[in-house]
Amino acid sequence: MASKNDNFYLSGPSHLTYVNWDDAYHRKSVAASLVKGVYVLERDLQKQRKGPDSLAFPWWTFFHFQLLDTLVDDVDNSIFGAIYEFKPPPSIGNNALYRSPHYVIAFRGTTIKPESFFRDMELDLKILRHGLHRTSRSKIATETVRNMVASVGGNGSNIWLAGHSLGSCIALHSGKIMAKSGIFIESFLFNPPFASAPIERIKSNKTKHSLRIAGSVLTAGLAIAMNSVKKSSSYDSFAALSAWIPCLFVNLSDYICSEYVGYFEHRRTMEEIGACSIEKIATQNSVGSLMISAFGKESEAVYLIPSAILTVNLTPSVTFYK
Repeated sequence: MASKNDNFYLSGPSHLTYVNWDDAYHRKSVAASLVKGVYVLERDLQKQRKGPDSLAFPWWTFFHFQLLDTLVDDVDNSIFGAIYEFKPPPSIGNNALYRSPHYVIAFRGTTIKPESFFRDMELDLKILRHGLHRTSRSKIATETVRNMVASVGGNGSNIWLAGHSLGSCIALHSGKIMAKSGIFIESFLFNPPFASAPIERIKSNKTKHSLRIAGSVLTAGLAIAMNSVKKSSSYDSFAALSAWIPCLFVNLSDYICSEYVGYFEHRRTMEEIGACSIEKIATQNSVGSLMISAFGKESEAVYLIPSAILTVNLTPSVTFYK
């Protein structure tokens, strides 16, 4: 039986009595609910809640999804992802469903419960060290996405990716891998981490701009000095991502993801002052990633992307994970 402390897991967008798949807010709400379902699946596992005692099912059954499979971390055996299949009732006409997905692959972020907290924190540190792509969890996720695209066929238009925090970074990496092969998957990334100094929290716009320009010059200079700027693979790989436009949802009061605001605004600023060539190099590199690569270790700044639909929440951030 669920306790009072478990009431958190029963909340959600209950005001959505139906889903208008043309509505961006509705699609975002569905994606967020499916991500929340992964959090609750993991909590069910920790609490050994099964069958009628499970609190996870309402998070996807309300929107007519079925749980196809869960993704399990091979280190701590925690559930970090889920594959959902959309099974609408016959009463919903096909005309109302053309923007709906057939499948959604969703990833949770860091939990604060001890059963999976330490593994999650280890992976959070991997983001800061630009090594998330080398972890088994990231590889499991990417292979799952690749296999799903192969099994359902098409160009990935019937699949969604969704994730929150650490999970959004995993989804982002998988989406980038697919985009480089010409498969552009609609993606909903909530509070994606941006591994950078929290310059966006500085109140002075002049100071922010000065720091960002200095950072771009430094990054571009390091990239050129280390011969990481090449006309072939580096530029072509990043340019190939331009046609993939994931949806990013960030909160200005959350320093973990708020740098995305400055990241995209700064690129426009550099264009306006005629520094496109510098920014073209800087925007696809990071100082940390370059320094790691200098020591011969494979490194990737997962959070760097050329395009996105950025939604900025101006209200104070609230806890998403439990």
